[in-house]
Amino acid sequence: MREMLTGGPLDVLTGDYLAELTMLILGRDRLKDPARGYAKTFLRQLEENLGLAKDRGVRIVTNAGGLNPAGLADAVRALAGKLGLDVAVAHVEGDDLLPRAAELGLGRPLTANAYLGAWGIADCLRAGADVVVTGRVTDASLVVGPAAAHFGWGRDDYDVLAGAVVAGHVLECGAQATGGNYAFFTEHELGHPGFPIAEIEADGSSVITKHEGTGGAVTTGTVTAQLLYEIGGARYAGPDVTTRFDTVHLAQAGRDRVRISGTKGEPPPPSLKVCLNALGGFRNETTFVLTGLDIEAKAALVREQLERALGEHRPAEIRWRLARTDHEDADTEQRASALLHCAVKDADPKVAGRAFSGAAVELALASYPGFHVTAPPSDASPYGVYTASFVDAHEVPHIAVLPDGTKVEIAPAPETAELSEVEEPPLPEPYRGPVRHAPLGELFGARSGDKGGDANLGVWARDDEAWRWLAHRLTVEEFRRLLPETAGLPVRRHLLPNLRSVNFVVSGLLGEGVASQARFDPQAKALGEWLRARYADIPEGTA
Repeated sequence: MREMLTGGPLDVLTGDYLAELTMLILGRDRLKDPARGYAKTFLRQLEENLGLAKDRGVRIVTNAGGLNPAGLADAVRALAGKLGLDVAVAHVEGDDLLPRAAELGLGRPLTANAYLGAWGIADCLRAGADVVVTGRVTDASLVVGPAAAHFGWGRDDYDVLAGAVVAGHVLECGAQATGGNYAFFTEHELGHPGFPIAEIEADGSSVITKHEGTGGAVTTGTVTAQLLYEIGGARYAGPDVTTRFDTVHLAQAGRDRVRISGTKGEPPPPSLKVCLNALGGFRNETTFVLTGLDIEAKAALVREQLERALGEHRPAEIRWRLARTDHEDADTEQRASALLHCAVKDADPKVAGRAFSGAAVELALASYPGFHVTAPPSDASPYGVYTASFVDAHEVPHIAVLPDGTKVEIAPAPETAELSEVEEPPLPEPYRGPVRHAPLGELFGARSGDKGGDANLGVWARDDEAWRWLAHRLTVEEFRRLLPETAGLPVRRHLLPNLRSVNFVVSGLLGEGVASQARFDPQAKALGEWLRARYADIPEGTA
């Protein structure tokens, strides 16, 4: 926060503190103390920087309110009083549906929060707020709200709203737009990358940049990577506007400056997405180290022994995974070793706890040669289950609580349209040049992530020749062949020709979401890098 406030001019500083897993963590905090449920990290940052922001005329908009935006707003006021600052604080509420979850058909979760839009934020800013605190709004709303307030946009100005949504989507993950987690990271001096800044115009176009002198880079590639992060098809639905990602145009506009233009918007869908988190039970795991010869036989032996030893205390779910990290004729013991992971889940913490991990360690003198594990016996830990649901927007209150305490009700979108798929765009001419057998990543970038139990993986080409190959050759069938873990799952491919990109959505790869730890890479963050490491016959002549 200090870097952003001191590094150059700003009008609004946004802070995105919420993820699906964060909501679960805040829900557990609220169980311990109903006055909690917000991101305390934000308050610690603000203690050092609130005076600086006030002096520089920078307004702050954040979703750090989590499950308790009113509580955080009060805490900010108390902090301002302690610091001797005159700060107008407002907040947005209404997203928390937990008291009405059963009535709305959402079951009995630990948290239930609808994704609100930008208009409550805009009203708070128009009323003179220096700090606006929200609960669960869409990430992009933190940017759309200030832009709408500044330019006086209306609720049916869909194109400009969509342009701001794209800018917000680029900003929401911080340094991922300035070279962080970037496929071609070796081409830039990453160091300590600066956070991205969006210079938004009245027509909804924007320039993505960063403060002068900060690390990282802003290029059409880094911006493309972030645009592909955690999206689905060409229609990107939100509570205020459905953004057409297939209309987005990018252009390098100077060093560390990328212009985004041409974005089209449509009316939003009539329902709002709801983030639901529940406690799913308890989990535990043990990792056996298998060294040297007969790795498969050693794994089979300890698996049979442990499952027999568990007997009547067998957990409801047992998942084994053998990672062949071993090398033949290895020059170090570590390189000679493979890892056998055993993860368990059960509703009873005792069954998933020491009854399991103790049974594993007790095999130490009676199993495969070289037996050892990576950690001592441990108790089980609770895990969460994430699901997404949808409710009619008219069922969700959206309330802006202005700095003077006045409550303003924000009406649902006056015009809506059911979400539907766009027509498949025409393919470019096929690539007919020479090919070479090499890793996909030599030519193509990728960015992957999670949406609950689903994973998305966007792949982009950096020139037209590679794009022709990508559009024709990286089909769903080829994708499944390259990533066998996806072979039995539903996979959808979406083309975004303006970005020379294809986006794949894999349903169910992540089980019940990140908190359930269903897979080695529970948020699919490295799924794209696995794909880039796979070999195929790629174009020879492109760079």
